[in-house]
Amino acid sequence: MKLFSIFLITVLLLQAFAEVSSFSDAANSTTNMEEGNYAVVALSKKAHHLPKINCNYACSRRCRKTSRKKICKRACKSCCERCHCVPPGTYGNKKACPCYAKLKTHGNKPKCP
Repeated sequence: MKLFSIFLITVLLLQAFAEVSSFSDAANSTTNMEEGNYAVVALSKKAHHLPKINCNYACSRRCRKTSRKKICKRACKSCCERCHCVPPGTYGNKKACPCYAKLKTHGNKPKCP
């Protein structure tokens, strides 16, 4: 009975150690970058696809204060479909979505509103 108890305690300790080491590996595989009040989480290189977002809603929110809503939404949707992200707010905050900020028109002006 004592041998069984020792064996059981050893197995439980090994399992706890394995969980702690897998937790620290998961913490190392994600990088947290803080941009102002918005936290952006960059996943490890294992994830090849970006999460789907509702581009209609995100672009409606982004373009709600502009005077040229149709043009803004058209450009925003194009950028959203490529980058799978839209910066928060109605203006600026492009650091939260670097792909969105890098897109340019043929005239080398920023494409995304």
